[in-house]
Order: sequence, then C-alpha cells, then structure tokens
Amino acid sequence: MTDIEMMRIAQLKHTINLQADKVDARLNELLSRHGPFGVGNSVVADAMRYSILNGGKRIRPFLCLEFAKACGGNEDIALDFACAVEMIHTYSLIHDDLPCMDNDDMRRGKPSCHKAFGEANALLAGDSLLTKAFNVISSIDCSSNIQVSAINCLSELSGIKGMIGGQVFDLQFENSNPTVNEVLSMYKLKTGCLLVASCVLGSLSYENCSSKSRQSASDYAMNLGLAFQIQDDILDIISDEITLGKPVGSDEKNDKSTIVKFYGLEKAKEMVNEYTQKAIDALDGIDGDTTTLKEFALYMANRTY
Repeated sequence: MTDIEMMRIAQLKHTINLQADKVDARLNELLSRHGPFGVGNSVVADAMRYSILNGGKRIRPFLCLEFAKACGGNEDIALDFACAVEMIHTYSLIHDDLPCMDNDDMRRGKPSCHKAFGEANALLAGDSLLTKAFNVISSIDCSSNIQVSAINCLSELSGIKGMIGGQVFDLQFENSNPTVNEVLSMYKLKTGCLLVASCVLGSLSYENCSSKSRQSASDYAMNLGLAFQIQDDILDIISDEITLGKPVGSDEKNDKSTIVKFYGLEKAKEMVNEYTQKAIDALDGIDGDTTTLKEFALYMANRTY
C-alpha cells in the first residue's frame, strides 16, 4: 500500500469517526432519560440506550449523511434520518440475538441485550427503538413531502418487503436447501434494503433531488449491501471473536446457507470485488462529489471487522 493510499484511508476513517460522533451525540439527545425527547427512567429505556450507544460502525448513518452531502441536502434533516435508520438497525440486532433467532450472547464485544436485561426487556427495547424511529422522522422541522417520502421509504424497506422479509427467508433457509439466487435475494432484503433506505433518505434531505439521483443512491446501496454481506460471511470463517466483537462460526453452527458455503472463500472474495465495483459505477448518476462514497465502498470491501 502506497503512502498516498494510507493517507486516504486515514482521512476516510477520520471522516467516518466525525460523522459517528455527530450521530452518537444526536442519539444521546433523542434517547435521553429527561428533556424534550425523554424516553423515561425504566429498564427498557436503559436497554435501548445500552444497545444503541454501545459502539457500532455507524455505517448506515454515515451513508445517509454522505449522500445528503453529495446531493446538496440539509444536514440537520439528514442527521435525524440517520438516527432513525440506526434505531431500526439496532432494533433488528437486538431481535436477531434473541434465543428464538440467532441466539448470540455477545454483540459489539459486550453481552447481548437479552443477556444484560433479560429476553422480555430486550424484545420491548427493540420494539421501542422501531417505533421511536418514526417518531423522530415525524418530528423533524421540514416539509410534509419530505416527511411522507422518508416514512414511506423507511417503513417499506425495513418491513416485510425489505429487511424483515430477508430475516424470514434467513430462518426458512436454515432447514432447507436454497439456491444461490435465493440466498442473494435474501441478502438484498436482509442487508441491502436498510442500506438503500440510508442512502435514499440522505438524498431525500434535498427536497428537489432528482429521481435519477435517488435511483443511483439505491443502486449503490444494494450492491454495497451484497458486497458487505458476503464479506460478513467470509469474516465469520476467517476472523476471530475479539476482532469482530461477536461470536464467529455462527453461520456453520446454525447451518446457514451462505455464498461461501456455495462457492468457497476465493470465489466469494471475487464476488465482493465485483459488487463493490458495481456500487462505485452507480455513483456516476450523482452530480455532486462522490469521492468519499467511492473510497468507502473500497474500504468496506477490505474490512477485517
């Protein structure tokens, strides 16, 4: 790796961290125990904060904010959109970890929500984050057109036609023999759709954003999601629990159908690179500066965590 490449990666990490700090600060406000956004003093409120403020890569909020920047959107609107998406993402992780789903005891290097607060409280914390996400969007000081479009986008892509639909297939495939195309379709729903929501919401923070830009955001996110999920499959095999901050080998333990299981590690790595390039190519439809988004796609393709 050249010195210039190392400098670019360092700058990208700095940008990611700055955006994550903004999101964390806003999440802390939106989920404060008191004040105008207060979620109250309860064990479920503590579980919500424990799960969403427990680190995390903040990939989805980062994408939301960067697409707002590339499309000329409103940063304040995009920040609340980003927080809403992260609430949806965190609720899905809480529920994924439950014994009735993946039954994982660790998340981000700490005990999973249900291990720290009990199954019932974890279930309710996830439910509360889901509903809070739409409360956040409906409370933004912006035009009703932006709000309605954002609520429609996030609700569809996180629901049965999106992320939840993918989770349904994920569970069904544990006891069946899905085809490669069925597994890729599951990845698009389970992982890709929430990334699409993140990118499209960022573009929606600019009320006059063109349909071409929104489609480019969607195409970028879907291909990034496929690359991301396949890389996750790879890391579940080659990484370790300390690096990932969660158990490894869970795909094999749960007999999950993955691209690695179909094709092996080398072909899976090739597919990560192919989908990453498709994501980068999709950015040609954005008029603004997409340098950071291109670098981010490459960075995620080579991640080790």
